[in-house]
Amino acid sequence: MKKIENKTFDEERALYGSDGIEVVSCRFDGPADGESALKESKNITVQESYFNLRYPFWHDTHLVIRDSELTELCRAALWYSTDVEITGTKLHGIKALRECADVTLLDCDILSPEFGWSVSNVTMKNCRAESEYFMMRSDHLTFDRITFKGKYSFQYISDSVFTNCEFDTKDAFWHAKNVVVKDSLVKGEYLAWYCENVTFENCTIIGTQPLCYAKGLRLVNCRMLETDLAFEKSDVEADITTVVDSIKNPRSGVIRVRGVGEIIMDDPEAAGKVITESRK
Repeated sequence: MKKIENKTFDEERALYGSDGIEVVSCRFDGPADGESALKESKNITVQESYFNLRYPFWHDTHLVIRDSELTELCRAALWYSTDVEITGTKLHGIKALRECADVTLLDCDILSPEFGWSVSNVTMKNCRAESEYFMMRSDHLTFDRITFKGKYSFQYISDSVFTNCEFDTKDAFWHAKNVVVKDSLVKGEYLAWYCENVTFENCTIIGTQPLCYAKGLRLVNCRMLETDLAFEKSDVEADITTVVDSIKNPRSGVIRVRGVGEIIMDDPEAAGKVITESRK
């Protein structure tokens, strides 16, 4: 593997079509303002490098990025790439990951609107992220110990598992299918409307009007705080260990709850049952 070290590149397609190179302590920045530095490359390792120009990693395969910084000017950094590992890296440009597959992110700091659209088979561990429309239309996500803040996250995703996460996010998991969220805190308004086959297990859910218009929804040993008008028109099986502010017109299923401030059943098609159970 050819090693390129302590260099600065600012020209268009500076290392285009490379195969088998190690980029160490390099800067992609400068007055030429060139784009697509490593486009169409493969078998690339990047370490301790700085990217301040657009579109550096498009159509790449077998890519490793470690301990590097992609700035807010590094727009749309990774698109159409496969077999990617990113560790200890700042991803701060808009649309940093799109149409990619087989990606692992470890210990990364993500500040990127529209991050992760239409990606598949992504593993993310011990990362912090702030975004809007985070991971939209993606599938086979495996997240562990992720702290996220933003809006409209995980919409239209499928076949995914989240564990030990903290999400502060409005309109999360809309239209999600075949998703499991375990041992996590989910805070935000209008959680998981129109979802299908979504399970929350050992979770704390906070925020108004959650879990409406859902099909195949399950809550296992969950806490719900400051949650009102929950479960409207949803097919749900739930075991809730706290008092819920209000439950409105569940379509079907059984909701077992420690207590409920108000049960609203003013829809003739609402056939769900709410059972209050004392807990020791």
